[in-house]
Amino acid sequence: MSLDNTSSTGSLVSPAAVVVLRRVLWGLMLILSTVVYGSHAPLLTLSKENGQIPFSASSVVVLIELTKLVLSLVFLIIWDWRQLRKSVSWRHVAPFVLSALLYAANNNLVVHLQLFMDPSTFQVLSNLKIGSTALLFSMFLHQRLTLRKWLALFLLTMAGAFYTYGGLQDLQQLPASDMQLHITPVGLLLISVYCLISGLSAVYTEVVLKTQDLPLNLQNLFLYFFGVLLNVVIHLFSSSGTGFLEGFSFWVGLVIVSQALNGLIMSVVMKHSNNITRLFVISSSIMVNALLSVMLFSLHLTAFFFLSVLLIGLAVYLYYGVK
Repeated sequence: MSLDNTSSTGSLVSPAAVVVLRRVLWGLMLILSTVVYGSHAPLLTLSKENGQIPFSASSVVVLIELTKLVLSLVFLIIWDWRQLRKSVSWRHVAPFVLSALLYAANNNLVVHLQLFMDPSTFQVLSNLKIGSTALLFSMFLHQRLTLRKWLALFLLTMAGAFYTYGGLQDLQQLPASDMQLHITPVGLLLISVYCLISGLSAVYTEVVLKTQDLPLNLQNLFLYFFGVLLNVVIHLFSSSGTGFLEGFSFWVGLVIVSQALNGLIMSVVMKHSNNITRLFVISSSIMVNALLSVMLFSLHLTAFFFLSVLLIGLAVYLYYGVK
């Protein structure tokens, strides 16, 4: 997937029109990514049977990575085949091994973190990865963020925490709950490692994508090749006898396709923009998540949701709007 090849429209189209077209396509791509991020949790809920996920999570991850690999190959052949004459060595390929390892480590940390804290605490504290990503982005890409931009990112973090804490409420839910908020010292250590690796994986991958003079689709091919290999190994060791495709449904298929497409979009964002844009897309997706939850599951919005939306709007204004 690339935005570099939208301009081969000949002399009939003015340069100004090409610029406008690219901006429109960029905006539509970011909106699509926001929708996909926001629909992920509702789609997983729709795929449940009797309140339980009936499929192997590791097999879904393998299929997402495999779909991204296949799509990258298709896009490479369609759009970038002329550039395949460039010499490619292991120096180009090797950096993506670390990217794949970092992503795989983070995906597995999410599972183990649930042993040391409740899901709500994890969701709230995981928003700290916004700060770790911004800090590493500033360090490794030598981007000096102003105090106003740091304030915007802090507001973005708080928006995610407030929404997670109580942005939606189930009208059918009984007031009593056996789920108690808790976190252990090991949990605090692991959530810190999780946020660090999350930021490191994103920023490191952005650095690799931007410093190599290779087509993005070829870079994606390297990244997802190693992603498939690592996740196949993880699946083989973590599989508990469940069939690879057992419990799959239309909704699971939609999760796989949408998440694969979103992964490719995020690679475009990191190549041609940066991880800060990615953070704003992820945070803005809570509005899509809320809308779908209200429509599909009869949940209703609380004051925390509207506070989160207000904070996101203010963060966008401070980061992008104020000159």
